[in-house]
Amino acid sequence: MSSYDYPLLLKNVLESGVTWTPKQQIFYRDQFHYTYADMYQRVLRLAGALQSLGIKQGSKVGVIEWDSHRYLEIYFAIPGIGAVMHTINPRLAPADVAYVMMHAEDEVLIFHEDFLPLIEKLRPQLATVKKYILITDKAEAPQTPFADTDYETFLATATPLKELPDFDENTQATLAYTTGTTGKPKGVYFTHRQMVLHTLSSAVTLGSLTDFGGVNKYDVYMPLTPLFHVHGWGVPYTMTMMGAKQVYPGRYEPEMILKLIVGHKVSFSHCVPTILQMITSAPAAKNFDLSSWRVVIGGARLPKGLAKAAAELGIRVYAGYGMSETAPILTIAMLKPTMGRLSEEEQMDYLVKTGVPVPLAKVRIVNSEGEEVTHDGKEHGEIQVRTPWLTPGYLKEPERSEALWEGGWLHTGDVAVIDSEGYIQIVDRLKDIIKSGGEWITSLELENLLSLHPNVSEAAVIGVPDEKWGERPLAIIVPKKETPDIESLKAHLKQYADQGVILKWAIPERYEFVDALPKTSVGKIDKKALRAEYVGTV
Repeated sequence: MSSYDYPLLLKNVLESGVTWTPKQQIFYRDQFHYTYADMYQRVLRLAGALQSLGIKQGSKVGVIEWDSHRYLEIYFAIPGIGAVMHTINPRLAPADVAYVMMHAEDEVLIFHEDFLPLIEKLRPQLATVKKYILITDKAEAPQTPFADTDYETFLATATPLKELPDFDENTQATLAYTTGTTGKPKGVYFTHRQMVLHTLSSAVTLGSLTDFGGVNKYDVYMPLTPLFHVHGWGVPYTMTMMGAKQVYPGRYEPEMILKLIVGHKVSFSHCVPTILQMITSAPAAKNFDLSSWRVVIGGARLPKGLAKAAAELGIRVYAGYGMSETAPILTIAMLKPTMGRLSEEEQMDYLVKTGVPVPLAKVRIVNSEGEEVTHDGKEHGEIQVRTPWLTPGYLKEPERSEALWEGGWLHTGDVAVIDSEGYIQIVDRLKDIIKSGGEWITSLELENLLSLHPNVSEAAVIGVPDEKWGERPLAIIVPKKETPDIESLKAHLKQYADQGVILKWAIPERYEFVDALPKTSVGKIDKKALRAEYVGTV
């Protein structure tokens, strides 16, 4: 009767790191630093300050901020009192930002001064928001008629909690919105229990199973996935629990990122391919020693050409996979112990794959008949998953939630193959598959192979209408210094067709050259925009 029923709460993740390394440092750009012990006290202050505003269990608090030490405090303080942290993507269209805040019913908004014009414009629509808290990097907060206080004053004048409270581990902790090809953004949400289990699985995966020595207490961590995007892939929780040194870069600027990597000897990051591309193509990158830096790439397929460009700078990369709906980690591309005999080139072929499931994740690939595909690396099917940390559904959207979870498995909409070793490779999204003359052509494989051409910086492939074949692939290329000859691109792809990597049928006849590819709010290639431009439909 006297035993303690230990709830899996995010406060326990925080307290583990603080207990282990109270004097460990956390840095924000080149402007500020403090210890884990300092951070913990500020979390208790923020928690007390929010309670003084009437924020209670179940209340929604919206956040619009760059990657910072303050965001890390917010990651723990808002869920720490049983409230719900709503991480808002500021790159959404203004109408969608207003929509997600009203749909979530945010009561308080904490926002960076860079977004003052956006909030001033939207404020008349934000009927549920009662208090506005302004974040600034300046010594004095800018004057604005609607901000109730600034973040530092809010903390300084608060009565801190003695400790974060206990409550049911199934209490909702976080909320974020994912954008799709149609309709309004959809809200995905997670409980404390789910996020703690996700943190533990990530720690085992990154610490014990991944390559290049894994991630450990000696690592210096800098996220390059925005913290508004699926909890920064959940890694800030993992690294805080481990007590690692952390560096937060604020707004992403190539020169600042390189300065922080070198100055702090950053050894571990994660980002989408676009960010890695931005860094590897920065002229200053060649002037720095990046050989201690390991990077997990997710959000989109890691092209082998980009992996090679990173390797030339000494950066060691490998791929990961997840979705907003999955909190997000599902798989990591890691080498098995028996693969040490492979050449570096062969190892890279595995490290750029979608990977193998992380601990506690069940992943299957199912064909159109509802049967699991053969593990031959050839038969396609949809990835369906079960883990203890998947969103229960879409907020206030029961029909979409049922479709997401049809048959008791979460449907990802990603098309993949799996080989005899259990390695998964996503070949496309269901909506992006090109159906040509009765054959399926996978755009991601073509993009990956085109990235290996010496004069290709980035590539996107979409299906365009064809009277005879239904659809044919169109390759849209961002050249390097010289625009590649179309015949050389076809010859480049033909060598892979000759090797059996792709069908000759898949080689595009048409190529377009552009200065840049459109990107979504989270840095993925925006194929919806490309289809609108080249096909006239999304």
